[in-house]
Amino acid sequence: MYEYLIGKITAINPHYIVVEVNGIGYQLQVANPFRYEENTTQKVYVYQAVRENDVTLYGFYDLAEKQLFLKLISVSGIGPKSALAILATNDQGGFVAAINADDEAYLTKFPSIGKKTAKQIILDLKGKMDDIETPTPMVDQQNLALDFDDEQPYLKEALEAMLSLGYTKTEVKKVSQKLKDFQADSTDAYLSAALKLVLKK
Repeated sequence: MYEYLIGKITAINPHYIVVEVNGIGYQLQVANPFRYEENTTQKVYVYQAVRENDVTLYGFYDLAEKQLFLKLISVSGIGPKSALAILATNDQGGFVAAINADDEAYLTKFPSIGKKTAKQIILDLKGKMDDIETPTPMVDQQNLALDFDDEQPYLKEALEAMLSLGYTKTEVKKVSQKLKDFQADSTDAYLSAALKLVLKK
């Protein structure tokens, strides 16, 4: 069983990338192929799925993405392709928050998830997501232009935490606008309020 490959990205396609290691090109099914950069050397975490007449390699940008994938395919009704479709939404933070909040309605917004599957996901995974590594942010935190002043350090920390959870720059900016007048005395309080706002969308 492979844990990861370190090699050159030689091809990027809508559903997969090719990683060349020691002259061998490995085709990896990935959630967001265009997140990778062609002709660069990169570590890609992998999962090998073996069936009767087929062996498929799935690739992941970081360990957190692989860990969430493994959690997802452990749920009855979710296969590798459905798990990749969920990861491709770039809303891993919202997905995990919805599980912990018992928010079935939010989970049904993701591909391949109906009410029955949403219930099963919560039943199987609630309280079991704490061991997932912090995801690699999809955006550059240094380039994030957020509307808050230096008198709100807790808000700033909460917004940066949202980026680390995998939320997009656009989502974080929208939340920052709504929390400008919110008063709290801790980062956790701001983060809790921010996640509730995201789950309402």
